[in-house]
Amino acid sequence: MIKSYMNWSGGKDSALTLYKILNSAKYEPLRLLTIVDSQTGGVCHHNIPPELLKSQADSIGITVDVVPVGQNPSNVQYEQSLTSVLNRYKDMGLAASIFGDIFLEDLRQYRQDKCAQAGFEAVFPLWQQDTTQLAREFINLGFKAVIISVDTEKLPASFAGRLYDEHFLHDLPANVDPCGENGEFHSFTYAGPIFKQPLNFTIQTPDTDGSRFAACRLGPRTVNW
Repeated sequence: MIKSYMNWSGGKDSALTLYKILNSAKYEPLRLLTIVDSQTGGVCHHNIPPELLKSQADSIGITVDVVPVGQNPSNVQYEQSLTSVLNRYKDMGLAASIFGDIFLEDLRQYRQDKCAQAGFEAVFPLWQQDTTQLAREFINLGFKAVIISVDTEKLPASFAGRLYDEHFLHDLPANVDPCGENGEFHSFTYAGPIFKQPLNFTIQTPDTDGSRFAACRLGPRTVNW
């Protein structure tokens, strides 16, 4: 099997991608790699706190490596931040980089180019699959996720904090991708077949902070749905 690392955001696409890789006979994921905000320590764009990121990794049973970056880094700054950990991965014998992208072609090309330069194969298990089918596959496999951030120019703020389930999919406007592939929403996966046990956490009322994004605040304590 090809030793690999998974680019992990903590959301539903990452979780489904990792599930497919773990059930493949070709790739062996030995590390999770997560980009975090250098100020908050939270997962970039998802704002999952570091305590819950570690809880995810512990429950999955794969070590997570975090790479801190500043807010809105340039591509050059982003790549420089990754250099050290990618060199370490090469020394460990890792040869493939796994991504959860579905249909953003320019992003896929960028990742392929940078992986090739660093000596890694870029792998996209979900690429160009139907997002409605992927959403239902995620739910039917027994994964559980909560919506933690919503772009209010594309969805009402009330969608933040909801469970990612059939009711959520039913209520989505027709112009919103079921997987949020255009940045309409972000999620946090807390249970499912890749986890040894569900994660315990709290979730607070969405806060827009005067911006276009309604974001929930997560904490590492018990929550009852």
